[in-house]
Amino acid sequence: MLSSLGSAIITSVKSDTIVSLFALFRMLFMKVELVTNLKRQATKILADLHTSKEPVLITEHGQPSAYLVDVADYEFMQRRLELLEGLSRGERAVLEGRTYNLNEARERLSKWLR
Repeated sequence: MLSSLGSAIITSVKSDTIVSLFALFRMLFMKVELVTNLKRQATKILADLHTSKEPVLITEHGQPSAYLVDVADYEFMQRRLELLEGLSRGERAVLEGRTYNLNEARERLSKWLR
């Protein structure tokens, strides 16, 4: 029921709002901890994080303040972001005509492969 409701809401809004709705749904159903609880129970919260692998939203004065994320998940997200940024740079270069033919590419790469 809830997933169909979420789908109905998402399909009825503009595409630039979808990310915000996704973030809202994620915050509603993810683990949330007060910053004071984190200070008092850091060991337990970290143990739960390592077991569940689910991010924890840390709130301060009732507002989202930070996400607590497992190290492996964070490193995976960083690698994915680097890859996506590289793809974006490549697409931009093609659109701007900054491309090389095969011989030019081989010549440029040969400098790196020596």
